[in-house]
Amino acid sequence: MERASWHEQLGTELYGSDFSFVRFPIRSNVREGLLGYTEIINSSLVFSAYLQGIFPWYNEDDPVLWWSPDPRFVLPVQEFHMPRSAARFLKNTPYTYTMDKAFVDVITWCANVKRRDQNGTWIGNDMIDVYCELFERGIAHSVEAWSGTELAGGFYGVLIGKVFCGESMFTLRPNAGKSAFILFMRAFETCGGALVDSQVYTENIARYGARNISRAAFLRMESELLPARLHSDMRTAFAEVARQ
Repeated sequence: MERASWHEQLGTELYGSDFSFVRFPIRSNVREGLLGYTEIINSSLVFSAYLQGIFPWYNEDDPVLWWSPDPRFVLPVQEFHMPRSAARFLKNTPYTYTMDKAFVDVITWCANVKRRDQNGTWIGNDMIDVYCELFERGIAHSVEAWSGTELAGGFYGVLIGKVFCGESMFTLRPNAGKSAFILFMRAFETCGGALVDSQVYTENIARYGARNISRAAFLRMESELLPARLHSDMRTAFAEVARQ
């Protein structure tokens, strides 16, 4: 019998005994990082993809497209730097911040908020269902900024080992999403986090020190960091950072 890979073992440990690992082919010559497509999407398939440095990204009416870009846009935690304006804002922030308090609301806002130069959304109902299940299994997480009892901004992503895979952010009030991200980074570093995967270039994350690396380098890093463990609980660390 073939020995199970670390992907399968880690997947079962984090997802549950009903995890069904699917191995994706990664070819060096794929156009723009598009590996292929499937007709279905479910949480086990998506988690299999993340364990291999792959993610789904598609329009709701299209087949499910699976991506592994080369280069990959990442933010090493040790290279994170905070703009001075953000530091000044956080000293007197009008918001309160939480983690994993309103995942459904955060992903729904990310799907529906109006964005400049963007028509529609890639976060369809099937994607929302998948990530909500990953949240229920403790794999996906949200960070929220609140203005009183109303959401002012936030973001969500997938946390595996020492890697956080950022998915989407929304902002309804000035600096809400950005300040929530900075607090998350402080807590992530405190817990021993090593890498934020931003997948492809965004100006928003570039300002914090993110850069492109080769796909091969990214996959080598993931093979070390995904099976690793944070040395303290992220929710506890975030709550402490948010109180400061």
